Amino acid sequence: MAPASYATWMLEQEARALLTRLKRIKPFALHETMLPAASLLPAAQIGIERYLMEGRRELRRMIQRYIAWLRGPSGRRATPAHAQRLFSLLRLRFNAVLTQFDLFNDALTQRSENEIGVWLSGLEVVSADALAIPGHYYEVPPVICYLDRGVGAAIRRARTRLPGGGENPVAVIRVPRERMVGSGIASSLIHEVGHQSAALLNLVNSLRPVLQGMQRGSGAYSTTWALWERWISEIVADFWSVARIGIASTLGLMGVVSLPRAFVFRLNRDDPHPAPWIRVKLSCAIGQALYPHPQWQRLAQLWESYYPLDGLEAAQRQNYQALQATLPGFVALLINHRPESLRGRSLAEALQVQNRQPHRLQALFLAWRQEPVRMYRASPVLAFAVIGQARADGRMSPEQESALLGKLLTHWALRSTLAVSAACSMRSEQPKPWLANYYQRNRFINYSLRRMT
Repeated sequence: MAPASYATWMLEQEARALLTRLKRIKPFALHETMLPAASLLPAAQIGIERYLMEGRRELRRMIQRYIAWLRGPSGRRATPAHAQRLFSLLRLRFNAVLTQFDLFNDALTQRSENEIGVWLSGLEVVSADALAIPGHYYEVPPVICYLDRGVGAAIRRARTRLPGGGENPVAVIRVPRERMVGSGIASSLIHEVGHQSAALLNLVNSLRPVLQGMQRGSGAYSTTWALWERWISEIVADFWSVARIGIASTLGLMGVVSLPRAFVFRLNRDDPHPAPWIRVKLSCAIGQALYPHPQWQRLAQLWESYYPLDGLEAAQRQNYQALQATLPGFVALLINHRPESLRGRSLAEALQVQNRQPHRLQALFLAWRQEPVRMYRASPVLAFAVIGQARADGRMSPEQESALLGKLLTHWALRSTLAVSAACSMRSEQPKPWLANYYQRNRFINYSLRRMT
């Protein structure tokens, strides 16, 4: 066999091998085992499957075109080096498809873990609730959550570019496993939701020109306002979290950034995250502005007692003094900002922060203790706000909090599963045969829900 013919034959074998392995990649619905209550909501499941299916379909077409090219006159005339170069591009695309598959597979595999799978489904209900705000300012994208090591959460936002190309069909939130389960998990989760909301509302881009203007007119504080601008994306996410769950957000943040002193005071001008010390002070200031109450000053003083400014070098102390001096003005700017995307409303108005005032949360907690069923009927974000306030007030122990939140996450997962089942059954009075067993399996969910509430 001539060298060119041998090279063509070998590359065709490799291309056909790629096709064979591509066929082994099945939809998640065919190989992931999980309880019905742990499964993804339909919008997320359908979005992921459609995206991955289209990627596999396009790659299959590319491989088939390559094989046809090899067998045609152009391929027979091509040098082995040129044919190999084209095949290497196919292999890169194949690995990109696998990378995208593994991105979602890591999140879905945990759905089979005892309790964890159902709790993740419950967290997705919380995320959807935290994303939704009255006014129809944007379409809420599907969200999926998974656990990973570490103390911080992270998000891969919906509608952003994925490795290998294409637009992410869902928001993927990585939740720190060490926060399962306490009210601090809502702080991390809703902070990441805040990143998604900020992108949908274009908040960061609308705030940057205002902050740049402050730099030009602030004299000695110009570099300080430059820091606020550098950190604005993380600050907006923190604002969203405080606005949605109140003091539970700040307490959760303190749990994340309570690090050795050197890290707490490290001020890196290239880091989009504020230095931990001022970040907690900022969270307290946002809380005080949204929900005036002595608890915020008390919490700020507690943080200062953990990490006093005494002992800092003169330059460091000067930086933090400048940040504290500009803090009230920055918080006022943030709260009163009226981006075009909110159609003239401020962030505080759009998020309806009057529903999270401490006295209201405290009254709800007392009412729910008398009538627990009302807690299960409340919105998930409100429930986290009430429980976080109760923890801050010393009315709930960590043990009670963890047990209650485990039940609530399970309840929200069950409720969302039942809602999907009900929607399916309402579309047709005579369910299709393949749905009959699904409905029958969900009968235990109805029983569990009645027992829980």
